[in-house]
Amino acid sequence: MSATTIKLHQDTKKKLDTFREYKNESYDEVIKKLVYIAKSAKADPELSKDTIIAIEKARQRIKKGNFVTEEEAKKRLGF
Repeated sequence: MSATTIKLHQDTKKKLDTFREYKNESYDEVIKKLVYIAKSAKADPELSKDTIIAIEKARQRIKKGNFVTEEEAKKRLGF
């Protein structure tokens, strides 16, 4: 995979940090998520409201530690 470096103001980086759902989530993942949300909002504004609400609920669950790790999910599914 090819990578590039982009310059961000410190306040922009701090704003991006608020969208991270877990500590090791990369900025690439955060930006892809934001691009997806922006495209969805443009294509179907009503669906976007539901999506934003669902994302916020998921973020709150994750912050509370209410989630299943990939390893735990594999065990549960027998992989």
